[in-house]
Amino acid sequence: MAQALGGKTALVTGAGKGVGRGIALELARRGCDVAVNDLVAADAESTAAEIAGMGRVSLAVRADVGVAADVDAMFAKVLAGLPRLDILVNNAGIQTWKPLLEVEEEEWDRVIRVNLKGCFLCTQRAARHMKDLGSGRIINIGSGSNKVAFPKLVAYTASKGAIEMFTKVAALELASSGITVNCVAPGAVLVERTKQELPDYAGTFSRLTPLGRVGVPADIGRAVAFLASDEAEFITGQTVWVDGGLFTRPAWSAE
Repeated sequence: MAQALGGKTALVTGAGKGVGRGIALELARRGCDVAVNDLVAADAESTAAEIAGMGRVSLAVRADVGVAADVDAMFAKVLAGLPRLDILVNNAGIQTWKPLLEVEEEEWDRVIRVNLKGCFLCTQRAARHMKDLGSGRIINIGSGSNKVAFPKLVAYTASKGAIEMFTKVAALELASSGITVNCVAPGAVLVERTKQELPDYAGTFSRLTPLGRVGVPADIGRAVAFLASDEAEFITGQTVWVDGGLFTRPAWSAE
């Protein structure tokens, strides 16, 4: 399985840090050449350098995925630097942590623009290219917010719930072009950002997660790599939960 994606190329958005970085590195381990997008150029370059160190072709592309002109420029650079694009991972996302009644219109717009509009813009551009190839894999990154209502995350939750339905529509429309579209929904994953959310993030969510630990970026990367592979060619329009059972566990459990 180590080279299951040999000869394939991928673009991962928001891959400078955290889950996106983990996905990009895992795809490279499986044989992919990877274009790394991030809003922070230095972070994209750091991930791309690590991928290059594995002997894979990689390029860093700074772009705001919620801005059409940035997305067009990004795809122009990616398709100039790579022979084709087989895999798109829509991972870029932001959140605003505020009660509903305190969220500013600008904050709402920014979260929806990056998370949802960015997913739309990148999917559209990638699918136009993949349609000409007759094949492609698009994987959108959701979250527990696909299923659970999280207080103080209204814009983020709205965007992730919408991404799940966007995934289904895109899967139906693009199937005739040989393109599959799926969603991967992580549970509690230990990254730089989540370490700051709770004094003991790993300990807290390990106790809540049936498998007894929090996730790490490589867990998400492995699921994405599977959906990007030939083994998953008959899977489309689905949401795959990579959460150790966290969002299956009922709140009324007597454990």
